[in-house]
Amino acid sequence: MAYAIKKWDLAQLFPGFDSPELQAAFDNVEEQVASFEGARDKLKPDMDADTFLDVVRASEATTRIVNRIYVFAELSFAENTQNQSAQSLMGRVQQFAAEMQNRTLFFSLWWKELDDANAERLMSASGDYRYYLEAMRKFKPYTLGEAEEKIINIKDVTGANALVNLYEAITNRYAFKLAVNGEVKELTRDGLQPYIQGPDPDLRAKAYQELYRVYGDDGPILGQMYQTRARDWHNENINLRKFRSAMSVRNLVNDIPDEAVDTLLDVAKKNAKVFHRYFRLKAKHIGVEKLRRYDIYAPVARSDKAFDFSDAAGMVLESFNAFDPKLGELARRVFDQNRLDSEVRKGKQGGAFCASINPEDTPFVLTNYTGRARDVATLAHELGHAIHAMLASHHSVFTFHSSLPLAETASTFGEMMLTEKLLAGETDEAVRRDILFKQMDDAFATILRQIYFALFEREAHELAQKNATVDEMCAAYMANLREQFGDSVELSDEFKWEWVSIPHIYAVPFYVYAYAFGQLLVFSLYQQFKAEGDSFKPKYLKILSAGGSESPAKILAEAGVDINSAQFWQGGFDVLSRMVDELESLPV
Repeated sequence: MAYAIKKWDLAQLFPGFDSPELQAAFDNVEEQVASFEGARDKLKPDMDADTFLDVVRASEATTRIVNRIYVFAELSFAENTQNQSAQSLMGRVQQFAAEMQNRTLFFSLWWKELDDANAERLMSASGDYRYYLEAMRKFKPYTLGEAEEKIINIKDVTGANALVNLYEAITNRYAFKLAVNGEVKELTRDGLQPYIQGPDPDLRAKAYQELYRVYGDDGPILGQMYQTRARDWHNENINLRKFRSAMSVRNLVNDIPDEAVDTLLDVAKKNAKVFHRYFRLKAKHIGVEKLRRYDIYAPVARSDKAFDFSDAAGMVLESFNAFDPKLGELARRVFDQNRLDSEVRKGKQGGAFCASINPEDTPFVLTNYTGRARDVATLAHELGHAIHAMLASHHSVFTFHSSLPLAETASTFGEMMLTEKLLAGETDEAVRRDILFKQMDDAFATILRQIYFALFEREAHELAQKNATVDEMCAAYMANLREQFGDSVELSDEFKWEWVSIPHIYAVPFYVYAYAFGQLLVFSLYQQFKAEGDSFKPKYLKILSAGGSESPAKILAEAGVDINSAQFWQGGFDVLSRMVDELESLPV
């Protein structure tokens, strides 16, 4: 079946902003929360397991409805960040969710305070809810009293959440002007990307300069927004909750030990030289003495091959199907149920993401498709996320979502399967060479680049506490880039504004190391796949099907992976080093 670029159909969630169905959902949550509040008196240390599970199931039923309302608001905003009705609904939903959370907060507070013996007794009878309940108790040392927790929930609506919404609304309305063949084009950020990653070196430079000119014009304001976000994070999590560090908060949410993350960051820093070697090699292939930062994603051959969307969709589905027909079938559901928004249009959120709602729902996927090989890979990546969620649909609402580091497993593995398919079917040597180099470009983008973003975040949060100016933040970011690239890449001054153009560091502090975690993990898993063939597939599908029903360390330990081991992370970089060896064998 041929698929076309189109908008998704959010009416499958609710018919519209003013629909009776949406209002009924709000009313339903109100009723369920009022009923749930009656459970407060039932919560006793010696309560029986059946009564306890009734309370947990009631909480899950309400969460299902809230998830649908929340995702409808988020997706409506993402499809047009300038839509005032969507902006208004986002504010309403965040306020409503905070109020409902406050009214049900008593349960999680009671559960964290329960003695270990009774907690273990109730968890033993809780089936698939066990890990959710276990993980909640890990936050006990960082939990405040009920009054304080309620204040924080309400404060976030008009504080951190509002700040992130404003950042998205401001930056997604940016228009970039670029002269192409004598004609000045007005482009979205995604529309600018083909020139940033295109074959013309002058256009690459001009596109990057325009990107950071626009962000730089608002840089002092965007920088202040980031500093406010970082201070808010510190005020809550360090001053009030007493976490060890700003990054420890995310690590606990991910259920990854601080030590494992520190090991990952340290091993990555030591292996920056693998990429330095690659950049020097790439400079030779594109005929320059030294790469400029503008040239990082330059194609090595002047291949301007465009991929029709229907062909791209077909290739992605076939690559999933070749691994296991079930994966192809799950990915096809996203297309067939009209849950993919692939258009490029002004006001739409840039980039790409997958939104998983509830276990029984087919996820929604957003991409901005411009016909490049990278867009085909992005399609495979986001559909990988969707497949991951659907494979875990037998779990509860609380346990089907994998933690962030494991969330990149299916997506990155999907990209690698697609790359293999592209290489197998491509006869043009120039295109094949581009694909091989693109693998390393993507590895840089998802490993070293993200690691250095995380290292910058760590420093930036500290600088915010020292009342550093935005200019001082920019200087720290340039020092970060110089360490990242060594003497292998020439940097230009406008890249000092790159950090204010990264939405993740605003919306989800310290998210970014999850990309490197996922990519290095997938290198390890893909090597196993190549060595073991079909016998590897059940092991891989088991990892995905686990969703978030166990800790990442436990899920991966069953696949023979030790996330605390420097040797494991080094193994991923050894794969990259061999990829550079292979590229060095190609004639220049």
